[in-house]
Amino acid sequence: MAFRHFLAGVAALGIAACSNAGERSETARGPDGEAQAITDLRIISSDEMEGRLVGTEGNARARAYILERFAEIGLEPVGDGFEHPFDFTRPVDMREPDAEREELTGVNLIARIPGTGEGGPVMVLGAHYDHVGVNDEGEIYNGADDNASGTAGLLALAQDFTDRPPLHDVIIVAFDAEEGGLNGARRFVAEPPVDIDSIGFMLNMDMIGYSPDGELYAVGTWHYPALLPVVEAVAAEAPVTLLTGYDEPTDNPRDDWTLLSDHGPFHMVGIPFLYLGVEDHEHYHQPSDTFENMTLDFFLGAVETAKDVARRVDAELADIAAAEPRN
Repeated sequence: MAFRHFLAGVAALGIAACSNAGERSETARGPDGEAQAITDLRIISSDEMEGRLVGTEGNARARAYILERFAEIGLEPVGDGFEHPFDFTRPVDMREPDAEREELTGVNLIARIPGTGEGGPVMVLGAHYDHVGVNDEGEIYNGADDNASGTAGLLALAQDFTDRPPLHDVIIVAFDAEEGGLNGARRFVAEPPVDIDSIGFMLNMDMIGYSPDGELYAVGTWHYPALLPVVEAVAAEAPVTLLTGYDEPTDNPRDDWTLLSDHGPFHMVGIPFLYLGVEDHEHYHQPSDTFENMTLDFFLGAVETAKDVARRVDAELADIAAAEPRN
C-alpha cells in the first residue's frame, strides 16, 4: 500500500535512463493460469520497467505490457479505448508535501467485462501499476509486492471473469499515479467512465505478493458490515490466512488503512470496498522488493482468495450495494 510511504515522508526518488523490455517466456503463453500470474508478476517488476514511476518510459513500458495482456484476455475497452490519461500535480520532493509541485500526466487503463444478468450494480476491480522508480544512486525500486503483485492479480481476475462471465458488469482498472496521492483513483471517481451511482462495490489489491506468515488482510468490513459474512466464508476455505482489521478509526493513521490506497476515494463517495493486502515488511519501498524475494506460494494463494472474494461479492452485489454502512 504505497501511499503509507508518502504519508511517512520517505526519500524522494529520481528517474534513470530506459532500456528495451524483455520478452515473455513460452510459459507465459501457455494455458496454466498459475504460470501466467507468476510471469506477469516477474515481468511487471523487472528491471526493464525501471520501477514504473509515473511519467517515465519504464512506466510506459509496463503500461504497454498490461495493454497487451488486456488484449490477450479479450477485455472490452471503456469509452474510446483502454487508456484514460489525466493530468495532476504532486510535490517535486515527496519528502516535503508542502514543497514546489510538478505537473505530470498519468494513464489509467480501464476495461469492461459484460455481466450475464439484466442490469444492476457494477463491480470495480482495481490495482495500481505504478511504483517509485529509481533513486539518485541508480538503484531500481522494482515494486514486486508494491504493486506488481496486485496488478498481476488483477489480470488473473480479469481472465477468470472472462472465462466464466460474471452476473454483473465488471470494470477492470489498472490505476496509475497511486504513489504520492492516489491520483489515478481520485480521477476515476471524479470523472468516472460509468455512472458513479451504478458502482456497487470496489475490490482493491495492493501488496499481495509477500508474506512469510501467509497472512492476507481484507480491510473494509468495519465500515461495511454486510461484507463481513463474505470475508468469513472466503476465509474458511482460503489457501492463505485471511484476516480482517486495520479499518477502524484510530489516532495512529498507520493502523487505519481506510484511505491509504486506491479504495480510499471510492469509500469517500460511499462505495463499499474491500482492500486485500499485507502488512508493511522489510522489502516495503526498498530496492529489495524484487520478484526473487516474493513468497510465490502465498502470492498464488492470495490470487485465488481474491477470485473467491470477487465471485462471492458478484453473487450478492445488489444486497451489498444497498446495505447501510457503519459510517
